[in-house]
Amino acid sequence: MPEARIEAVVEMYIAEREEALLSGHPDFVVDAIDNIDTKVALVAACHRRGLRVLSVAGAGAKADPTRLKFVDVSESSVDPLARALRTRLRKQHSVSGGIPVLLSTEKPRCKLVSLTEMETGNPLDYQIVPNFRVRTIPVLGTTPAIFGMAAAGFVLCTLAGPSHVIEGEPIIRLTAVQYERALERLRDRERARYGSDESVAVDLDDMVFLLREAWRGFSARDLQRVVAPGGDKGLMRATAHLTFTRWDAAKPCTADNLVLLTSPEADAHDILPSLDVLRASEPNLVARVEAVLERVRRELFF
Repeated sequence: MPEARIEAVVEMYIAEREEALLSGHPDFVVDAIDNIDTKVALVAACHRRGLRVLSVAGAGAKADPTRLKFVDVSESSVDPLARALRTRLRKQHSVSGGIPVLLSTEKPRCKLVSLTEMETGNPLDYQIVPNFRVRTIPVLGTTPAIFGMAAAGFVLCTLAGPSHVIEGEPIIRLTAVQYERALERLRDRERARYGSDESVAVDLDDMVFLLREAWRGFSARDLQRVVAPGGDKGLMRATAHLTFTRWDAAKPCTADNLVLLTSPEADAHDILPSLDVLRASEPNLVARVEAVLERVRRELFF
């Protein structure tokens, strides 16, 4: 790209170099560090400075290019390096979420180079750079390149503007019962408000897209979208407390006019005289919701 201006800095990131390397307020930071200490230091510094950052998890012992996912750091339990990042960010820096992570959901195909193999020579021959771990994990040459291209695409689309941001297929797994009950709660709400559910213009297939992909199992008012630590590795999500309701009561009950809220939030939303109240009092919420609804309109109706 002839127009690109490159400032190459051959230097390892360490916490002591934060000011020198990040004070210029870069548009975007890609963390592709393998060492957990420096990885956490960089991501925490970006979060503290309000810099956009994408953290790339481990490519070692991975080979399947179809298993790459963009997830929130709070959902990153399926990858060992990302899991360590999540744990340290939460414990050392009180950061529980809000940082995108690129990871592979594939289970590692092999383990660290064995100590037995290393004993046949000088262990330091296996050390990539000073102060990094000596034992390494085998890497298929194509995999880091695929990670790099995916990360570059994420950054470019983010810089292009909100309508181009890559959401990525959610990592969560919801059950058929969750989709069925979400549709039934919507029908119950329509019957309670309008006396009939005949106006509900969504089916179970629409509900799968809306609940899992468009709203990702979170209330529209949940700004952090943080998955609580637990045994489900971020793959499951409770949705019984959530319900769909019309975003604009004056418009039909279609997929691009449904917002996901907790039941109390939906009750409060339903008694608003008009959306103008929200536009005046919570413009950021309105912008977020209408961006999601525009995506729904684009993906389901075009």
